[in-house]
Amino acid sequence: MTTTNAQFIASGKQVVDIELNAIAALSSRLDEQFANACKLLMQCQGKVVVSGMGKSGHIGNKIAATLASTGTPAFFMHPGEANHGDLGMLASNDVLVAISNSGETGELLNLLPVVKRMNVPVIAITNRADSTLGKYADVVLDIGVEQEACSLGLAPTTSTTVTLVLGDALAVALLDAKGFTSDDFALSHPGGSLGRKLLLTVDDIMLKGDEIPLVPVSATITQALLEISKKGLGLTGIVNEHNELLGVFTDGDLRRLLDARVDIHATAVANVMTKGCKTSQAGELAVEALNLMESYKISALLVVNENRQPIGAFNMHMLLKAGVI
Repeated sequence: MTTTNAQFIASGKQVVDIELNAIAALSSRLDEQFANACKLLMQCQGKVVVSGMGKSGHIGNKIAATLASTGTPAFFMHPGEANHGDLGMLASNDVLVAISNSGETGELLNLLPVVKRMNVPVIAITNRADSTLGKYADVVLDIGVEQEACSLGLAPTTSTTVTLVLGDALAVALLDAKGFTSDDFALSHPGGSLGRKLLLTVDDIMLKGDEIPLVPVSATITQALLEISKKGLGLTGIVNEHNELLGVFTDGDLRRLLDARVDIHATAVANVMTKGCKTSQAGELAVEALNLMESYKISALLVVNENRQPIGAFNMHMLLKAGVI
């Protein structure tokens, strides 16, 4: 039997539709039990320990990772390994999030007597609130999945997707309640592009001192062009005798002047500079400077202090090299 392209597409769309409907139904199931789970996690003085077997375990791993990266200390504990010593990971001030679609997973149920003896609160994520796991739990989050997307109705598909979404809902609700900020997020993501975007400031990448392209207010356009060429950022700042920034002159300004047939040797750059130019401030996040540059189609920026004196300069190429773009 040969499967046609249309049949492949129809099968895929059916899966997506089934899972979308289940996720939509989940929204109406976020009730007082969900709020109670959030409160229990907020009050946790130790770690949130997530556990699940098989596909539920894979989802549990992701939920633990999401919690940990958004301000709620958490880790995953494999229930099979926990039955053979790893239960020592669990402390009395922790909270256990136990995931089981049926609520009857043997490896999880074997842990519950010890967990309850330790007075560790249990949050169950299950498709059967009346299951053994549900009866043991302090809070039950019923995912309410009626149909797996698998045509055989056997492979965990819809149930794992809905569980993952529920885990995200818990993590973000806690993030909002704790006032978790982008700075906090950056501290738990120091590596990779997220860390670079959220931790780097313009001070970390800018040119300083004599590398900053600057000319005095008395300079001619020709002198400004020589400074632009020497420093290689595509612009120069124009400063007064107090080293205060009055404006900038860029490659783009030059092109417009040539069309106007201005004498670049005799004309003072102050007469043709861009006044009220956009600048960056010391300590500003590099990603915020990038947003400013993209909004105004600027390829380079000067960094100024509180007295509007230039203390640095950078361009898009430097942001790219730093991994901000």
